[in-house]
Amino acid sequence: MATATQYDYVIVGAGSAGCALAGRLSAEPGVTVALIEAGGPDSKMEIRVPAGFKKLFKTEYDWNFMTAKQSEMAGRRLYWPRGKTLGGSSSINAQMWVRGHRADYDGWGVPGWSYDEVLPYFQRAEHRVGSNRGGVYGTSGPLHISELRDPNPATEAFLRACAELGMTRLDELNGPSNEGFAQTPVTQWRGRRWSAADAYLRPARGRPNLTVLIRAHAVKVAIEDGRAVGVECADGVRIAAGREVILCAGAIGSPHLLMLSGVGDPGDLRANGVLPVCELPEVGRNLQDHLASGIILHCPRDITLTGAESLANLARYLLRRRGMLTSNVGEAVAFVRTTPQEPAPDIELIFAPGPFADHGLTPPPGHGLTIASILLQPESRGRITLDGHDVVIDPAYLTSPADLRRQVAGLRLALDLFATDALAPLAGPPMSPYWGARTEEELERWIRERSETLYHPVGTCRMGTDPASVVDPELRVRGVAGLRVADVSVMPVINRGHTHAPAVMIGEKAADLILADAEAG
Repeated sequence: MATATQYDYVIVGAGSAGCALAGRLSAEPGVTVALIEAGGPDSKMEIRVPAGFKKLFKTEYDWNFMTAKQSEMAGRRLYWPRGKTLGGSSSINAQMWVRGHRADYDGWGVPGWSYDEVLPYFQRAEHRVGSNRGGVYGTSGPLHISELRDPNPATEAFLRACAELGMTRLDELNGPSNEGFAQTPVTQWRGRRWSAADAYLRPARGRPNLTVLIRAHAVKVAIEDGRAVGVECADGVRIAAGREVILCAGAIGSPHLLMLSGVGDPGDLRANGVLPVCELPEVGRNLQDHLASGIILHCPRDITLTGAESLANLARYLLRRRGMLTSNVGEAVAFVRTTPQEPAPDIELIFAPGPFADHGLTPPPGHGLTIASILLQPESRGRITLDGHDVVIDPAYLTSPADLRRQVAGLRLALDLFATDALAPLAGPPMSPYWGARTEEELERWIRERSETLYHPVGTCRMGTDPASVVDPELRVRGVAGLRVADVSVMPVINRGHTHAPAVMIGEKAADLILADAEAG
């Protein structure tokens, strides 16, 4: 094993959290930082074009994961795209900046991570472009947050439909409560995607104390005498860490790397040929994800994103950064409670002014509209495990009966929205693959047979104060010195929002925790 230069801090994963962490740590001139990314540069044009993200799926920019067969989902294996490039999933996502609800962070019950305590880290990341009613957003951070440049005319009809059903229009979606509806805030700048790499890495790349290593696939944390001392890569090179190794590889990569390094359930590790070095049975457990189920209808007008790739729209985008290609697809959202007993929204309704099925990989048969129901706080819990040295992803979707009940209620709301005076003129017959499910039994079948991930896995390196938790409130891995996890895998419970924003927040806060420890000696 060849050893490369030693750095003070070695960060694994150049995604949302890793970019934020690397940017902040390297701003301290007295430390050296290496950022390791398994993918290559974020140079493809489709990364820059907001509506182009579906063209990045199942390419070299995607880990292209598949789940284990899901017993409650018609035995299907579901495709899970995850970003494999600088910026990670922030370079291939739909750019939605949705922090979640106050109750999410307060509900974690972890000291230092309440809503009021994490809010400054969201705001430190944000550079709000345009309106900032009530001072909700930060205004001097590196990550541009804006409204869509050219929202589709159907999107305004969706917003009117929400009002017609008595929902509350929100001035700003990212306040303490997100109950209501709004156009989606996006991470864009002048009509192009603004990823975590754009925000944090590009301004930092000239710093002599930051080294970014691409196509460097970490396969093991080197642990000696109970301390992390570096990271071993697939090419046989060890990147040495003088102070700390920080895993920012996400809800799949971080627990996978811990297990390959001997940190996890000893019995499971031995069964897969890995020598245990630290007993932490919860590594890989507590997997949660947002499940998405959509109603797709034909649209009688040719105004939808089906026409986004016309020559006229391409020219408009290339010349002026305007038009349909600036769309993030999920142009508006509504957060709702399916019953008054819910303490906060349990369903999100996402409106796409176009037909979106099969992750956008199947060409649509015509102009259409989609309203998707998103299960915000699933009761089901899955797990990341090993098969030899390979990773196995089992989200255990719908293994809690309450999840199916809530998702049926969400689809009923979607159908009600399509039936409003505002949307009915744009809502035609069902569009394939949606075959018109309406009754409870039909909707249950549709959910099981066609639902997909909303790309938000979390929770597999759970943070907590209890001894069973994987990391403590300072994100330190229990039982291994000099090792932290700083990404959405540490979230005890998934947020009622999207996960790009909390990933960046976790990276921002991790930088302060690490620098405070270094200062304390």
